[in-house]
Amino acid sequence: MTNRELLLTAVKAADDKKAEDIITLNMRGISLIADYFVICHGNSDKQVQAIAREIKDQAVKNGYEIKRLEGFDEARWVLVDLGDVVVHVFHREERNYYNLERLWGDAPTEDVLSEIANEL
Repeated sequence: MTNRELLLTAVKAADDKKAEDIITLNMRGISLIADYFVICHGNSDKQVQAIAREIKDQAVKNGYEIKRLEGFDEARWVLVDLGDVVVHVFHREERNYYNLERLWGDAPTEDVLSEIANEL
């Protein structure tokens, strides 16, 4: 699976659990941490955990190792580190507070959701 396929898997998993406002940032040339950041949020602790769990499960199902999973128990900001793809699953209030989209405002966004919709 390529980085792009991993990205599509993560975004589709988040979308399947009704994650809101899914944003994909292309971090190539901007960050050494990952090629892509995915940022989304849920409206409850349970939903945040369900989104993170589905991303983890789908990545593992497709043969990817989870490098790190942080913040799952608190369910306010869960970081799912898939290596070249890092997913940030926020609770709504924390997303507004940390505003990673503004912090990484120089990173171009990619419309991965429409790409997934076209595959279906």
